[in-house]
Amino acid sequence: MTEHGHLPADDFIWLEDTHGPEPLEWVRRQNARTEARLVDGDFRRLEEDILGVLDSEDRIPSVTKRGGYYYNFWRDRRNSRGLWRRTSWAGYLADSPEWEVLLDVDALAADEGIDWVYAGAQFLRPADGTSYRRALLRLSPDGGDAVRIREFDVEERAFVPGGFDIPAAKSRCSWLDGDSLLLGTDYGPGSMTGSSYPRTSRILRRGAALAEAEPYFEIPGDHLLAQAVHDPTPGFERELAVDVIDFFNARTYLRRGGDWLPIDVPTDVEVGLHRQWLTLRPQTDWQPAEETFPAGSLLAIGLEDFLAGSRDLAVLFPPDANTSLQSWSWTAGYLLLNLLQDVSSRILVLDPAAGWAAEELDACPPLHSVEAYAVDEEDGDDYWLVATGFLTPSTLSRGTIGGPATEVKQSPSFFDAAAYSVEQHFAVSADGTKVPYFQIGPRDLEYDGGNPTLLAGYGGFEVSRTPAYSGVTGRAWLQRRDEAGRRGVYVLANIRGGGEYGPGWHRAALQAHRHRSYEDFAAVARDLVDRGVASRDCLGCAGGSNGGLLVGNMLAGYPDLFGAVSCGVPLLDMARYTQLSAGSSWIAEYGDPADPAQWEFIRTFSPYHLLEAGADYPDTLIWTATSDDRVGPAQARKMAARMLGLGVENVWFHEALEGGHAGASDNRQAARLQALSHAFLWRALTN
Repeated sequence: MTEHGHLPADDFIWLEDTHGPEPLEWVRRQNARTEARLVDGDFRRLEEDILGVLDSEDRIPSVTKRGGYYYNFWRDRRNSRGLWRRTSWAGYLADSPEWEVLLDVDALAADEGIDWVYAGAQFLRPADGTSYRRALLRLSPDGGDAVRIREFDVEERAFVPGGFDIPAAKSRCSWLDGDSLLLGTDYGPGSMTGSSYPRTSRILRRGAALAEAEPYFEIPGDHLLAQAVHDPTPGFERELAVDVIDFFNARTYLRRGGDWLPIDVPTDVEVGLHRQWLTLRPQTDWQPAEETFPAGSLLAIGLEDFLAGSRDLAVLFPPDANTSLQSWSWTAGYLLLNLLQDVSSRILVLDPAAGWAAEELDACPPLHSVEAYAVDEEDGDDYWLVATGFLTPSTLSRGTIGGPATEVKQSPSFFDAAAYSVEQHFAVSADGTKVPYFQIGPRDLEYDGGNPTLLAGYGGFEVSRTPAYSGVTGRAWLQRRDEAGRRGVYVLANIRGGGEYGPGWHRAALQAHRHRSYEDFAAVARDLVDRGVASRDCLGCAGGSNGGLLVGNMLAGYPDLFGAVSCGVPLLDMARYTQLSAGSSWIAEYGDPADPAQWEFIRTFSPYHLLEAGADYPDTLIWTATSDDRVGPAQARKMAARMLGLGVENVWFHEALEGGHAGASDNRQAARLQALSHAFLWRALTN
């Protein structure tokens, strides 16, 4: 038995020793077995085809504006670990911009003998707001979530001698001033939560040792994360702290008079501060005074008015049954709202100076995803507009509020989109809920149940899956042909647990209601069969992380619906997930197996425990990464080992030796994993 007597025994717990010699030897044997089956000439051609997409130098280089420069991180065939670089606006507009390389991560890795993976940069805001020079670079030694933080001088293009240098940990950091950081990191015993994130945020002065950092903010160890940040906005400089209780509950504090003043709202109300404004988004219906605001609303009030006791909240966005708020972004004078209406984009521009008057931005074609966000909230009212669709390569435009946006860059096309069409359909789930899904397939599709079809989904953490162009999907699935000449069909399901229809869509599949996500996905699979798109033998599904749990439940609970399953970096053992890597941080999503009452519903969606001897399971590929410190490789290992132990011969396992939760730390590794999944599914569904 495990340490909790109500949980089942586990014969494969030895595989949880991530770097143990016996588990790694098992991994090597399984990798060799899988590669012997999949890696051939056709596989290598597919891998190179995918790598050509990932390494394409015609991709849009996404940029972040800081002062007068536009910063970008870039990987390609020559720079597998990447370049951190910058250019001017005039330079960026050129067809082939001239970039100033600030850091060559490949060269750094070679010089220091560490396989560094770039994970972002955080600038110190200069007093004049323009001459950005110092940055904190986040570098992972293996592609995992733990990063080393090092101070960098962009003018010298070098790390600052004697500058800030924080050892690798799942740290949270903010500049307090030029010589001080607000730092949450591993300070030793008691400084990290049970979820492996910082429990304290302390002030680290330049030149001081970690042990000398001054206590500033602290939370209970059974909460998820503590973070304190400095807001450097001129005229609104302040410190904020957040006690992240779990994924969906947090308490925000404002530093006043040497103390932490809580923003007095329920913990499931998302809090935002911008200059004088306080924005609030409740996850459940909220009645702060006489009026009740529905879940998913966006509300605003002056911060000082709220602190003085006013609850006269302006409603910036009222949700309806078909429309949800996905994100928002401030320019200097306006607020941009990105909405979804039946999983197609809408954008509103709100003017706080005109009583929050709203106008719709006419930039969103049907069945596409379009996002607007500020170029630089401190420097005018310019915004970026990124538009994409399943058959439409991404475009980047720039506009100013009140005027049209002008296209700046366009991604290349990697397959002949003219041969395909995009359709949206709605399946009916077990409880009668209509579940939308997108179908991308040949215009001349035959509805006789014989098309190789890949069904994807996620269904968790209020994450929305929206239309997006993928050259990899186009090349590796849509344009391939089986022996009968049929091309692939790709389907994306917008199941409950996601955020496509706001927090209610998410909460409908939380914890004891998790089965609704899986019923929704199964309903889409059945609808594809009923409509003649596919049959069981040519219908496969794929998912990663929480999506790996999704397809793991298809494997264990709905094996009659699918001919093949690709399950990546997954949660699968829901009895022990809270004891592995960052698992305890997801209790709010799935429940706590240590509680016998909660285990009663958790066990119904724990694929590791739903496996049965003698069942007719579809062909299965389970893949993960040794360096994944978020989910960890143990769950994938144990699932494959248990299936093999039950005599299931058509299960295959592969583990990348680095790459973190993404499974890859450079484009070559990413191409290998994508090729493994697609080649496996295509072979299983067409032979």
